[in-house]
Amino acid sequence: MQKKSLIALMLLSLSSSVFADDVAVNGQQISLEANKSPVNTAKNAAAIAQIPAGHKFAVPGSFTVAVAAQNSPPLTVFSDDNKTLLGSEVDIARLVADSLGLKLNVVPTSWEDWPLGVASGKYDAAISNVTVTKERKERFDFATYRKDSLGFYVKASSPIKSLSKAEDIAGLRIIVGSGTNQEAILLAWDKENQAKGLKPFTPVYTKDDAAQTLALQSGRADAYFGPNVIGAWKAALTHQTRLVGSVDGGWPKAAHIAVTVKKGSGLAEPINTALNGVIKNGDYDKVLNRWGEGVERLDHSEINPAGLGD
Repeated sequence: MQKKSLIALMLLSLSSSVFADDVAVNGQQISLEANKSPVNTAKNAAAIAQIPAGHKFAVPGSFTVAVAAQNSPPLTVFSDDNKTLLGSEVDIARLVADSLGLKLNVVPTSWEDWPLGVASGKYDAAISNVTVTKERKERFDFATYRKDSLGFYVKASSPIKSLSKAEDIAGLRIIVGSGTNQEAILLAWDKENQAKGLKPFTPVYTKDDAAQTLALQSGRADAYFGPNVIGAWKAALTHQTRLVGSVDGGWPKAAHIAVTVKKGSGLAEPINTALNGVIKNGDYDKVLNRWGEGVERLDHSEINPAGLGD
C-alpha cells in the first residue's frame, strides 16, 4: 500500500508540474509558461505556389494535422486547461500552416489512428514524431524536420548502467510503443539474441505517459525505449529516471522525423519548401530551442530520404 501511495504521489507531482517551473533539457533552459504563446511565421509564396491546383484540404482553408495527444513533452502536452494541445509538434504544424497561408486545425489523436486518417484524407498530414521508413514510404510521402534519436531510460536507482546493443536487452522488460521504429529495432535485436541462445526480451506496451511512469517506477518494467527528447524532458523534470544509452532511429543508420502526407497528394513539395523557409528565417530554431530539441535540428528538409529498412 505504501509503495502504491508513493507512486501515485509521484505521478500526481509529474502531472501538476508540467507547467509549474522552468526546466533545463539538453542544455537549453525552457520557460514553460512562455511556451504557451504561439510562434508564428510569414506566408511563403513559393510554398503556396506549389500546392496542387484544385487540391481539396480536409477542412477548406485549413491545414488539418493529426497529432498524437499522449501528454509527452516536449513533443505534445496539454496546457493547464487540459484541452489546448501544445508542444513542438504543434509548433511545427503552425509554422507549416502559416507558411502555406492556411489556418491550423490540430486534431488530437492516437498513434494508431494517424495512418488510416492520413491515407483516407481525414487529415492533411500527421506531425506526430513519425520516422521515415522504407515500409512507410510505400504508403506516404515525407518532408523531414528533425533528426530521430532514441534513448534508453531506467529508474534512477536501477542497477542497469548501459543499454546500447542487442546483447544488453536480453531478458529485460522494456517499455516500447507498438508499431514504432523503436519496436522494430528491439525486435531485430531480440532475433539476433535468440539466435545466439540469449534470453528473449519482453516488450511492455502502455497506453500513456502515466502508465509508462508507473510501470517503470513500480518495477514492472526495467527500461523505457523511445524518443530521446521525451526521456530527457522527464528525467530533467522529475529526476526519477536516467539515460543509459542512445541509438539512431534508423539503426544502424541515421533516420529523420518527418511531416507525413498521403502518397501522391502533392503536399510533400510545398511542405518541404515551407520547412526550408522557416529553417532559413530562424523560426524553426525558435521552436526547437524553446522545447530543448536544438540537438536534433536539421540544416534542411528533404522529401522521402532513406530511412529505417532502406
